[in-house]
Formats: sequence, C-alpha cells, structure tokens
Amino acid sequence: MTGVADMRIRKLLVANRGEIAARVMRTARAMDIATVAVHSDPDADAPFVAAADEAVRLPGATPAETYLDIQRVIGAARVTGADAVHPGYGFLSENAAFARACEAAGLVFVGPPPEAIEAMGSKIAAKALMSRAGVPVLPDVTLDGGTGDTGEDLDATEIGVRVGRDVGYPVLVKAAFGGGGRGMRVVRKKTELADAVTGARREAVAAFGDGTLFLERYVDRPRHVEVQIFGDSHGNVVSLFERECSIQRRYQKIIEESPSPAVDDELRAELSSAAVAAGKAIGYVGAGTVEFVLAPDGEFYFLEVNTRLQVEHPVTECVTGLDLVRLQLLVAEGKPLPPEVLTAELHGHAVEARLYAEQVPAGFLPVSGTLRRFAIPEPPGVRVDAGVADGSVVSTHYDPMLAKVIAHGPTREEACRTLARALADARLTGLVTNRTLLVNILREPEFLAGRIDTGYLGRHDPAVLGAGDLDADALAIHAVAAALAGQAERRAAATVLTTLPSGWRNVPSEPQRVSFQNGERELDVRYRFTADGVRASLDGVELPGLRVLAARPDRVRIEVAGVRRDCLVDRAGEVYWVDSPLGTVELTELPRFPEPGAVAHVGSLLAPMPGTVVSVGVSPGERVAQGAAVVVLEAMKMEHTVRAPADGVVSAVDVAVGQQVDTGTVLAVIDSGEDS
Repeated sequence: MTGVADMRIRKLLVANRGEIAARVMRTARAMDIATVAVHSDPDADAPFVAAADEAVRLPGATPAETYLDIQRVIGAARVTGADAVHPGYGFLSENAAFARACEAAGLVFVGPPPEAIEAMGSKIAAKALMSRAGVPVLPDVTLDGGTGDTGEDLDATEIGVRVGRDVGYPVLVKAAFGGGGRGMRVVRKKTELADAVTGARREAVAAFGDGTLFLERYVDRPRHVEVQIFGDSHGNVVSLFERECSIQRRYQKIIEESPSPAVDDELRAELSSAAVAAGKAIGYVGAGTVEFVLAPDGEFYFLEVNTRLQVEHPVTECVTGLDLVRLQLLVAEGKPLPPEVLTAELHGHAVEARLYAEQVPAGFLPVSGTLRRFAIPEPPGVRVDAGVADGSVVSTHYDPMLAKVIAHGPTREEACRTLARALADARLTGLVTNRTLLVNILREPEFLAGRIDTGYLGRHDPAVLGAGDLDADALAIHAVAAALAGQAERRAAATVLTTLPSGWRNVPSEPQRVSFQNGERELDVRYRFTADGVRASLDGVELPGLRVLAARPDRVRIEVAGVRRDCLVDRAGEVYWVDSPLGTVELTELPRFPEPGAVAHVGSLLAPMPGTVVSVGVSPGERVAQGAAVVVLEAMKMEHTVRAPADGVVSAVDVAVGQQVDTGTVLAVIDSGEDS
C-alpha cells in the first residue's frame, strides 16, 4: 500500500468505469470521501459518471487512449485535487508502473505495494515464489514471447518434446502476463500444440503486450476455488474464506458463490492456510485473491494471485457482513484491519450471476447497442451492482458485462432460488443478454446438487440452456403481441381517419399480415379484427380462444385458451422485444417489399458482431475445407474465429487486418458449387 500511516483520504479518483466504479463510489460516499470519475467519450453519459462528485473527460474511445493512459489518469487526479486513486479491477489495477506513478505524484494507491504486484504480475515467477513458500503448484514449460524476461526460445519440435517429457497431456496454454481467459488454450494431443501456441501468443500480445506463455498440466474436471485474503501495513494477513467460481464460459466466470459446496471445514482450513502463506510471501497489503484449481481427488494447486478487488467480491461481503471496499480504504489510510475482520465468520450462502450483453447460442458473441430498458427487482436478500440504466449504450470497446446480481440466503438452495427469480423477473430490452442461461443454470439439478466443475458448460450445452423454453405456443403469443403492439402504435400516430376503430380494413376478408425474423426462423403473423374480437394465427396455425383485453404500443394483455398474460413490448425501429411470464423474445419485423440487392451474395461470410480484423487466413483462389479459419475478429477483449461453412474456393476477401467491421459486413465469399 502506497499510503501514509494514519492519514485521511478526502477525495478519491476511481480509475475505472461501469459497475465497479459506481460500487466504489457508493462506499466512498458513505465514508464521507468525495469522488472523481474519469471517462472516455463513449462513457460520457454512463451512470458511474453521474454518481461522482466530479468527472474528468479522457478524450478518446479505446482503453489505450483512456482508462489505460497512466499520465492522463494521474493528470485528472492532479487537476481535481484528489489525494487517492482506486483502480477497481481490470485496466490499471494490477499495473505496478501505475502504482509507482501514483506514489510519485503524492497519491495514495488503494491497492497492494508495487513490489507485490510485480511479484504476481508474471504467472511464471509467481509459481516459482509460491513453490518456495510451500504452496502446491502444477508442472509447466515456459516459452519466451520475445518481449518477456522469462521463458525459453524453443521451436515447435522442442516444445512438443518438453511438454511430453515434463508436463504431459492434456496441457493448458496460458499467457504469462494477464488473465480473463485471454491467451488460453487446452491442448489434448501433440498435433494441436503448434496452432494453440501461435493463437495464444497472438492473443496475449494483443491483450497484454507480451507473448510469453507457459504450458501447464491441465487437470480434467477441476473446480476453480479461490480464497479472499486481506492484509494491512501492520503485519496482519487473514483469509475471508473461499469462493466457488467453476461455472465459466471461455475461461471467464459467470456464476460465483461462497462458500464452495465442495469445501468442508478441514479443506477450508488448508486452503486458507495456503492462501495466507502466499500473501505473507509477497508482503501483501489490501484486498487480494489466491486462486486454486481443486482436483476431483481433493488435492489443490496454486493458479495465481489477483492483486486487486475481484469482480465476485460481493458474495464474500454477503456471507461475512463486511464491506471490502471500506476495508481497502481504511487500510490505504494506514489503519489496521478492524477486529471484525480478524474474527470473521461465515453466515449463510451467497450466489452471484454476471449479466452480459451477448448471444449465448451463437457462442457467447458480445453484443453492442442501446439498452432500452433495464430493471431488476431487489427484494430482501438480492443485491444488484449495475453499470447501466435505461438508455445506456454498450460499446464495442469494453467488456459487455451489464451488472452483477447477487442473492444471499440461509442455504445454498434458497440463495439459488432467490437469484433465479430475480433474474427471471428482470425487464431487459434493447440487447440480447445471457439472462436465460443464468436462470436455467440456477434451476438445473446437477448445479443445485453442487456437482459442478469448470467443464459444466461442456456437459450442458449453453445453446440449449441459453435458448430458453419458449415452445411454439409461447412464441405465437409473443409474435401476435408484437404485431398488435405495432398496429396500436401506428393507429396512435395516425393523422387521418383517426375515428376509425383499431384494425379496421376496407377489405374485411383479408387479414392484416406482418412477418418477423426470430433467429434463423421467419414467422408469418396474420390477424383480423371481427365483431366478436380478434382472430390471429402464426404460420397458419390459429391461436385458440384468443381474446385481446388491451393493446397499447408498450403493453398487450392477451388471453389464449383461457389463460391471461401481460406482454410488455419495447420497440426500436423494426426490432421488438416482448417480455411475458413465458420469457423474453426478440423479433425483427421484415419489410414487405425488400430493396433489390439487399441480400448478400450466396457464400458470403458475414461478421457476427462489430469488431477489428486481427487475422485473415485465406486468399482469393484458395481452396478451403469446411471449418477452416477464414477471418479472426477481436471484440470486447476476446477473439472470435469465422470459419468456412463448407468446402469451397475463396472467390473474394473483402477485409484486411486492422479494419473495423460492423455486424453483417461481408468478410469473404466462398463458392461451394460442384465446379469449385
């Protein structure tokens, strides 16, 4: 901690964005500490900026221009008179140079000393240090990335030999500097190793500026268990128990809980002892997390130390009753850890779900755009840490996490039930989210029984869990509700014949018709207002016993087969979001008369999301096999590979490395005819 003993922080600059910035400011305000936000241009209207007492614009959009620019952040602290800086998580939070720059500028860095950050900044050096401290570690081979100061410069053959001899398969390829799943690949056989190393190195360089890798023995079906530690400048280092973080997609956690259902009192003591030993080995001060892989046989091995506050810290706060940000600020002021920290106990169970803007069935593709409606209920036992509100814009430049929703209850089952209901009752429109996936995991029997590991979403298809359970009848109700809401909106905006009843037609034998796109499916809705009410059908199948009790542009109350439901409708242009007790569905209204040339050439590969082209793997005239990598896009910190859907010949490549593309941009064209 780069503070001064027993000083008082009066003004805190939060060098971060989104939900963590808002969360830090909430505690600072409660402690009578003034707050300063820094923000990029896309974040100018974000809720965390409004929550601060003062805000400083960092001109630009990308992280490198804004939240990662040390001099700009330090300059913002100087111009506002801040005396301390909280880095949140991500961005500069584990950057020793930033901690030193704060110290040089006379600012308190709310985090560990630069030496502790440096000691854990390289996973390779960290493992060596932990091994000397008696913490169990896994065997590995380290590869130099050209810019690091560790690792060996080995060719592909030598790598294969070393891995086979010293590590064994399966092996996990990991970036030495960084985290969040970037630069990670699982390799199960020697023939896959070279491609995995190349891809991991490229991603590591792009994300962290260093391609140094290490290849570590991969434990099949492990649990990811981490221990929250806290240290102060008076020599205290304590464990605040473990968190279970095994539910992951792309090596990133999406559901976390405390305590772990796999950890009993004896194992908890062993994990805590190892974590405290790790903290003491590096002179840790402040909030940190020691991460372990827990094998099915109960053995555990060191993964890394996160020298910052974790995304999932709220579950620890719920089960201990402690405010970890408050403790960070107290320790930064030079105070010892309060007695309630030294004698902390577990109370009940807490579960956290990370709500992302992403298309789960499409492989967790991040989504950008405007979040029109954001409302999550907060009954007793539920906490929402959000970085967005109605009208917030989700940018392609940052992680697409919208909020964390946390539930605390006397038991694990009760906490899961409470969290599932809060998510299910949320009103989220404007962007596709992973809400349905989260709800269905929380209700899934294997998860509820605590039989989880990092391979959970490998055994349970996310595309199935995340698709929801809208059957044909439910889809029909939502589609008809969208059609009626659209019709009501048009009538409300009419400037002529305003006295005509809604739905009146001068050719009564012809029903009104609207077509929607839902995923890969096109829906044909037809409806007719009659003297007795309304008749409607989806794809020729009539809804039985239909009664429309109310139809407004934003709400349709509909009764089908004797069951009444309220459908909330939100619309942006041609896109409708319909939310009811049956679930939420997104529908895109199709034009009745498409413009000529609006359809892409057959064989076109389209960008599935906005992003940057980081690799083009084919050339015009080249023959490719089904599944071959054609283009690699980077969006929201992750790489996404667009592959050939079938064997064929590349007839065109329409993008280049470094180019920015929007969703639907033609990347390449592959002709797959018989003569290809």
